[in-house]
Amino acid sequence: MRLKSGFWSKKLIVFDLDGTLTPTKAPIHEDMSRLLRRLLLAKKVAIIGGGRYEQFIKQYLRYFKCPKGLLGKIFLFPTTATSFYRHKNGWKKVYRLELSARERRQIKKAFREVLKEMRYAPPKKVYGKVIEDRRTQITFSALGQDVVARLGEKKGVRLKEEWKRGHTDVKMKIARMMQKRLPGFAVQAAGFTSVDITQKGVDKAYGIRQIEKHLRMPIKDMLFVGDAIFPGGNDYAIVKTGVDYVKVSGPGETKKLIRFLLKK
Repeated sequence: MRLKSGFWSKKLIVFDLDGTLTPTKAPIHEDMSRLLRRLLLAKKVAIIGGGRYEQFIKQYLRYFKCPKGLLGKIFLFPTTATSFYRHKNGWKKVYRLELSARERRQIKKAFREVLKEMRYAPPKKVYGKVIEDRRTQITFSALGQDVVARLGEKKGVRLKEEWKRGHTDVKMKIARMMQKRLPGFAVQAAGFTSVDITQKGVDKAYGIRQIEKHLRMPIKDMLFVGDAIFPGGNDYAIVKTGVDYVKVSGPGETKKLIRFLLKK
């Protein structure tokens, strides 16, 4: 993790959610909440993740205790920035880019065909939907969408980490085959076990540009923080925007970064 003194002047810190602010699909921890509250006294904060808005509530908002006066400095971009919520007398939707019913059927059919073609061997047990229709995004999750919710953070996250270590090549193959089959959509290998499909051109770079547009915040005044800023990772798209960024290995390094920013 490379930290520069120039980061202290940034006005907006943009965080990935899973694997950056929280363990994958797990609630935010209290020590991270405390650091974010302190950060909000000096900076604005945006959060971009692959989960639905409802997942942001379960994973972040439900556990983040924050004075109402600071909530207006937080901006949420669920399902890879296909939607945007901000706080004005409660959380309000600014936009939401839904896939059409036909597009969603097409994507789900493509997933089924790709898995059959590559003779995909699923885990012996899955927890929740493997192919989830989030309306703005269709997501494949190898262990099911609810593995952490059902098994708890310790066991659920461990299972996801184990699958990632042993099957990342499988996930990347699914993503490559899906992109070939669906050239009119954006395909992202996301998180530990997931592949996300959105409208073409919608990725985290799109999210950065939406932040620039809606918050009237120049990219030079932003800092992006994520755990998947590498070729093939779902955070990597932000590189093409020219935004300054920090790649972290997990929430532990994110906390070190926030402490660094708080020195000023």
